[in-house]
Amino acid sequence: MRLHTETIDVHTRKRELRDITREVQACIARSELRSGLCTVFVHHTSASLIISENADPDVRTDLEAFLTRLVPDGDPRYIHDAEGPDDMAAHVRSVLTATSLSVPVAAGRADLGTWQGIYLWEHRYAGHTRRVTVTILGVAP
Repeated sequence: MRLHTETIDVHTRKRELRDITREVQACIARSELRSGLCTVFVHHTSASLIISENADPDVRTDLEAFLTRLVPDGDPRYIHDAEGPDDMAAHVRSVLTATSLSVPVAAGRADLGTWQGIYLWEHRYAGHTRRVTVTILGVAP
């Protein structure tokens, strides 16, 4: 078994679902590992990771609309608002989704389904640079 780790910076422009599948696939390719497990981890408390459909952008629009209704910005029940009305909502959104994902590696690639992609979900209004660590544990050819 071998271990390969890389850190990538993901630049967001606003609150958005940013497809990072290509970047994760590139990390796996550079690892030269053929099969194993890939872990993707975001080092922030106001962004998260999801696996979702990557074909129809309406899915991302609907996910954002749903989470907006579920976790409204500026809710008067929030105490923590040090960085603005989206501050605590961003933390709640992160907790409800995930800060790490595990994806199988097969034939040197993330073994995703046909319509699956890996997304970093920025939960703040403003863009940020988010640090994401990709770790692959597996076997080489």
